[in-house]
Amino acid sequence: MTYCSRWFLLLLISSLSIPVLAQNHRHEPRKRLVADYTSGSKYLNPPYGVDQIPFHKLTHIIHAGIPWGPDGTLSVPDGFVEPRLIKRAHAAGVKVMLLAGGDFADAEADPAVLETAVGNIRDFVVKNHYDGVDIDWEFPETDEDITFFVTLMTKLREALPSPRYTLSLDIAPWNVDFYDLAHLKTQIDFFNLMVYDCAGPWTSQFHFNSPIFWDPRDTNTDECEPGASVKEAIDLYSQSVPLKQLNMGTPFYGYDYTNVTGLFGICPNASSTDDGFCDDTVQAYNYGPYIKKLINRKGWVRHYDETSLVPYLVRKDGSPGIITYDDEFSTYARVYYADWIRGLGGSFMWALDADYDGHSQDLLDAMSRATRKHR
Repeated sequence: MTYCSRWFLLLLISSLSIPVLAQNHRHEPRKRLVADYTSGSKYLNPPYGVDQIPFHKLTHIIHAGIPWGPDGTLSVPDGFVEPRLIKRAHAAGVKVMLLAGGDFADAEADPAVLETAVGNIRDFVVKNHYDGVDIDWEFPETDEDITFFVTLMTKLREALPSPRYTLSLDIAPWNVDFYDLAHLKTQIDFFNLMVYDCAGPWTSQFHFNSPIFWDPRDTNTDECEPGASVKEAIDLYSQSVPLKQLNMGTPFYGYDYTNVTGLFGICPNASSTDDGFCDDTVQAYNYGPYIKKLINRKGWVRHYDETSLVPYLVRKDGSPGIITYDDEFSTYARVYYADWIRGLGGSFMWALDADYDGHSQDLLDAMSRATRKHR
């Protein structure tokens, strides 16, 4: 199947076939829609707090986040605990999980630190009525790290037993060798595939932030491997993990390559920097309050890459500047492809507030429609 055929196949499925598929799969369990909610979003402009969350569209909320220190003590930000978040989520049948991370090296080196961290996480979860824990470690690398990660998740499962509590992991899309998947999948409920940040200041050229399919014109795979696309990430992880245990990630933000012209162009300053990267000439922006307002406005023109199935913005006058992002269509296509064509258990995004423009959440609405096969 050609890339162009994939594009039109997704269009056909989303516009014509959903009612039939919905009838055929009437008794299939609902797909997960997991939302990352950051503790500081209620202080943003526009503010995004409990009153803005459409709980009825979600199955899980991951409340980010609390680190543990070198002695295993939790560092709880001011204003983090939100009883109304838990109460309203539970009233809507939504589970709320605590995102935790921290000083993995000290916990790995000292079993007493590990025991303290796990005990503190358990106590915090139980005291504040959370439904589980999501662990974000970017990323285990050594053999010792990989073994320790299994130990950590095993101890968390013992402290927070199933089915009362849910455990999940945020994992890299491009390297299964970071993880002992054979053992991890027996301890956790689902994996969150972080298929985004293929673009960023750390690259030397333009890349799409989260391509659904890899565009072979993007030849610099040393920076952004093909496994960072949705298709290839699923292909990679489905060899070791049941599809229903995987959630596909989608970003509610993008990157502006301010001095690059054209797809996969090189940052002119990259060769002159010590690290060879684009660095501060690439800026991250959220979709709702910023990128949405530029679509076919203010000197920007929207285009779609028929291979990767994602949009991008370029300067109308041809001057440098190219923005990689996701809109309603690419978000719908990504989630529908992952959930219903490939059979994953669900999807998630980073992060809820990044889609909010003060009135609406276009990308979350698209995810919800795709998750439920809505027309």
